[in-house]
Amino acid sequence: MIELRRVGPDEFIAALDTVLAIYTAAMRPPSDQLSGRLGIMRNHATYPDFVCVLAEDPEIIGFAYGFHGMPGQWWHDIVARSLTDQSGPLAADEWFGDALEIAEIHVLPGHQCKGIGRRLIHTICDGRPERTAVLSTHDAPTVARRLYRSIGFTDLMTGFAFPGGRESYAIAGTKLPLAPGS
Repeated sequence: MIELRRVGPDEFIAALDTVLAIYTAAMRPPSDQLSGRLGIMRNHATYPDFVCVLAEDPEIIGFAYGFHGMPGQWWHDIVARSLTDQSGPLAADEWFGDALEIAEIHVLPGHQCKGIGRRLIHTICDGRPERTAVLSTHDAPTVARRLYRSIGFTDLMTGFAFPGGRESYAIAGTKLPLAPGS
């Protein structure tokens, strides 16, 4: 039975080698990006109201983490500014003015498509005080994108490219709390 366990920043940082290995197996990034990703993850653990959920069987096979988004955070500033430019300041404030920013959700490939990702998202969002939850995902018809839509995430922007990046992303959001059974 897969158990989900909430952990704080210290335990997340202690598990970073395992977390990065899961990220690598799920995303297959170029190896030259891994040290930078490790630094980003370590930095995220210092953000306000950081939350992480580990999926264990009994070893860690998946994780999700996020935090309260706010001005001064790189992803928040880039995405909120772009949504302001596209849809206006009211739309940007509606989605990013009080948001749980879900930074990462990954499950080892051999455990994917078994409901673990859905459970991770529901658990990380459960009891959060924010109005919305937001995330970015590849702008393609992936299993992850279908999962987010089935939970209630809607596209806020598509075809989005982060500065210096070449990949196309969708920025998605949903109102909190999540609908039961989604």
